[in-house]
Amino acid sequence: MEPKVSIIMGSTSDLNVMEAAAKFFDEMEIPFEMNALSAHRTPEKVEEFAKSAEDRGIRVIIAGAGMAAHLPGVIAAMTPLPVIGVPIKATLDGMDALLSIVQMPPGIPVATVGINGAKNAAILAAQILASSDKVIAGKVKKFKNDLKEKIVKANEDLAKVQFKYKVN
Repeated sequence: MEPKVSIIMGSTSDLNVMEAAAKFFDEMEIPFEMNALSAHRTPEKVEEFAKSAEDRGIRVIIAGAGMAAHLPGVIAAMTPLPVIGVPIKATLDGMDALLSIVQMPPGIPVATVGINGAKNAAILAAQILASSDKVIAGKVKKFKNDLKEKIVKANEDLAKVQFKYKVN
């Protein structure tokens, strides 16, 4: 089984956030790889990874980073693959990471999800893969429909909740 998505984090301290993406890919049965690479501590390894990802069959990269958060942008600068950045809440409530990832120069886009939004990054990666894979497209459609069904059920449950002045 060859990975289609690569989940990269600046250090293993980010695993508690990034594992949400891994769990989603497990549920969707999408093969992925997961590694820790640091734009500052292992720049050579980041370059090697980014330049080889496409040839290894990777189709989307999710890169989580906190603080200076250079990792997603550095990877995006060295690969033609779509990169999704996950700002990690490490300092300044994650705003430093968010702004570092979302404010990329022209020509080096990084799709950016919310702070600690690894699951949304995985959903976006699945949607990107779904554009050329009917099996994954079917799984994404089912996932989205299940979300709708949860809200329908929640409203049915809320209708049963009684308050003196509740009118619905």
